[in-house]
Amino acid sequence: MANTTSQHILPTAANLLGFCLFVITSLHITNSATSSLIDEFTSLIALLFAFSCLLSFLSIRTTDRAKEQRAERLADYLFLAALVGIVGIILLLIFRVIR
Repeated sequence: MANTTSQHILPTAANLLGFCLFVITSLHITNSATSSLIDEFTSLIALLFAFSCLLSFLSIRTTDRAKEQRAERLADYLFLAALVGIVGIILLLIFRVIR
């Protein structure tokens, strides 16, 4: 296992997934989910983090070098897409596009 990116993606994506689930739960508890698009966007980002976790775990566990690199690369791309999504939500909230 020469590349160690997956070992960093897995715990970070898992933490951010937990944060996304906390945000979604908070919106539903306060009944804000019905009047906001934030929970839909956050749900999509949570899904990206979940797949990133899964792929990085598979990358760590596999013994096939080609499968390891492919899973790690895809986990990295999904993780990056989820981070961009979080930044996008923050920008939309700052400029009050999403209410």
